[in-house]
Amino acid sequence: MTGSLPRRLAWRLDPATGAAYGARMETRDLTAGLQGLLARIDALATRMQRMQDENRSLRVQHEQLLHERAQLLAKQEQARTRVEAMISRLKSLEQHT
Repeated sequence: MTGSLPRRLAWRLDPATGAAYGARMETRDLTAGLQGLLARIDALATRMQRMQDENRSLRVQHEQLLHERAQLLAKQEQARTRVEAMISRLKSLEQHT
């Protein structure tokens, strides 16, 4: 070991091994890799936000459609009741004539 550093780190810092260049290249590769990961994370976070917004909008739209459907079913039932009442009145008029 060099000083108090663990063996696996000491070779990177030991100028006698010539590992300084390798460490710099490795650092550049790690930095590029991390930048790539950060870009992907940012893209995923943006996509997630967009999907959450879309999901929220779709849930609101779904609730509105359910409400509209309930109103239409109620109107349909009212219309059915009125038509049945008219048919009954017509039948009763027909029987009286």
